[in-house]
Amino acid sequence: MIPSKICQKHLNRRAIVYLRQSTIKQVVEHTESTARQYALADRAQALGWPKAAVEVIDEDLGLSGTTTEARTGFRRLAEQVGKGEIGALFAIEVSRFARSSADWHQLLDLCGWGDVLIIDEQGVFDPKDPNDRLLLGLKGQMSEAEKYWMRLRMHGARLSRARRGELRLFAPCGYAWDDVVGGLVFDPDERVQATMRLFFDRFRTEGSAHGLQTWLIRNDVKLPVRHRGDPDLHWVAPRQRTVRDILHSPIYTGAYVFGRRETRMTMADGVRRISIRAVPREHWRVVIPDRHPAYLSWEQYVENMEKLKANQARPGSPTQHRAALKGTALLQGIVLCGRCGARMHVRYGETGRPNYSCNSPVRTGEGPLPCWSVAGTGVDAQVADAFLAASQPEELELALAVANEAARQADQLDGQWRLRIERAQYEARHAERRYKAVDPDNRVVARTLEAQWEEKLRELDEVERGHAQARESRKVVLTDADRRRILELARDLPAVWRSPTTTAQQRKNLLRILVREVTLTPIDVPTRSTRIQVLWESGAVTESVIRRARYTGGKRPCREIEEKVRELVAAGTYDREIVRALNDLPLAVRERTWNQKAVSRLRLRLAVARPLATPAHEQAPPRRADGAWSARGIAERFGVGTRQISAWSKQGLLDVIEGGGRGRPAWYRLDDADVARIEAHRAKRTNLTGSAS
Repeated sequence: MIPSKICQKHLNRRAIVYLRQSTIKQVVEHTESTARQYALADRAQALGWPKAAVEVIDEDLGLSGTTTEARTGFRRLAEQVGKGEIGALFAIEVSRFARSSADWHQLLDLCGWGDVLIIDEQGVFDPKDPNDRLLLGLKGQMSEAEKYWMRLRMHGARLSRARRGELRLFAPCGYAWDDVVGGLVFDPDERVQATMRLFFDRFRTEGSAHGLQTWLIRNDVKLPVRHRGDPDLHWVAPRQRTVRDILHSPIYTGAYVFGRRETRMTMADGVRRISIRAVPREHWRVVIPDRHPAYLSWEQYVENMEKLKANQARPGSPTQHRAALKGTALLQGIVLCGRCGARMHVRYGETGRPNYSCNSPVRTGEGPLPCWSVAGTGVDAQVADAFLAASQPEELELALAVANEAARQADQLDGQWRLRIERAQYEARHAERRYKAVDPDNRVVARTLEAQWEEKLRELDEVERGHAQARESRKVVLTDADRRRILELARDLPAVWRSPTTTAQQRKNLLRILVREVTLTPIDVPTRSTRIQVLWESGAVTESVIRRARYTGGKRPCREIEEKVRELVAAGTYDREIVRALNDLPLAVRERTWNQKAVSRLRLRLAVARPLATPAHEQAPPRRADGAWSARGIAERFGVGTRQISAWSKQGLLDVIEGGGRGRPAWYRLDDADVARIEAHRAKRTNLTGSAS
């Protein structure tokens, strides 16, 4: 019997059977629910709809009902309802349509306007009827609340297991999940364990994530990675994201941690987006120390986090500084302003020499000008001398410590190569056994296995050649000569410090072993000077004062340069020629590369006026004693005006060897080749125009 709510007008239109399940896992495992939803097509035919008029929409199987963004089937259903083509919508329950009250009520409004019935396993509902609409609204609200209750129950169960340390975690690099133990254990691969220990040990030496990544790449050390859903282990080049994730993970301390991140829903350009944010350490849900084997202690982990945080320089924060970079400024990131307490920044001038500048007033809006700045060369030299004077322990003790540390690091790298060779040898032997085990007559399979064997042999050869190259160039294995050289250098730290092979970044890292902060304070009375206060890691403070120059462009030129400039200016040489003369001097004398602006500043400081221009009423001679020609002389030579000489110069027919410009006569070179070129140009112009130009 057809219910009274179903009229002929409904039967004259099509019926839609809408199917949905929340996840693919439910589609695969909950097959009975899927069968019940497909059976609604038979119910539609039993209620009077012809088989051809019943449409089944099942493209949303495996999609959540919390939103309509990815549900193309639901959008197609709503579009057909809006066009008035549908007489009834079938679903096993209203939660199949939506688990959001907003989406559900929009569908009810469409069905009410289009006179569309909603039919489930229990009954037939007319959205135009107030009683039916009230009941459908309640069902929709209960469906939405049910979603929250299910999520709450599942989250509570996960949290309960996590508090006992039994919730399975995704095993990070260096670990594997053991179902028997019910927790994380060291990865059974010996190479993986050695790599992770080398990773954390090297971070204490490099002091920054970027420095660690650079060292790993330079020494061809790869990191072990396992992806979710993939049981195989992959060795990949160290990426910045991978390095930072490992350093920030507390799992490596042996602690079972749950709730380090939280998921939040946000709106961006009218679209809902899910973002994952880190939770502060004090708000982690579960922390169970010593739950599984550890690669480092909790104290070392906290120290690493503080070091990474300190490496992130923030303007106005004197407690944070950046990691050591490649610039020549020795105190980069650890120098404070003695006036306002803000962190001073490094600026490099034209010469490449560093200046320490405090821009706190400009940055905070307290004033339009910087606080003050000072040339960094003298400051760096003073702090370096203090550091070298403070780092002079017993020579034998230092030499032995350095030699042992170098040997330990070399052994670690060599161990990595030995494990790589061992793994490559195993894979080559395994490929060989597979090839020999195949039936020789089965050539289709034999050829493939033979190619795989050859590939593994090539990989083994590459690893062995890489090891040999590393032993030679990177000193993976220290020879007796290397050990003697290390002992010699360890006894003379100043020689190591001043060695051209020691980089600026290495000097900064050495300095930061003993120096925590350096404060610079300007002193104007009685003389311009800079007070340098060094705060050592021990808490002690040493103070010194150095003279401060009236400019921050770098070191004052030597007396030979000043005398040379005076001589050249007295001889009537202009700045451009002075620059050329200074740059022709040996680097040990000129100390830098000069330009016209630097020469002009030096003349002003020396109170030496530039040579006057040639007076306009004094005509330059046609030719000088050194063979240079003036414009008037060349004009008389070819019988043309002086403007033509300027035009020839612009066309490249004449070369200016000196002077030129406003108030300065130009002197030209005029040899046989120049004369021939000009005559050929004039002859060509004569043929074209009929008159000499």
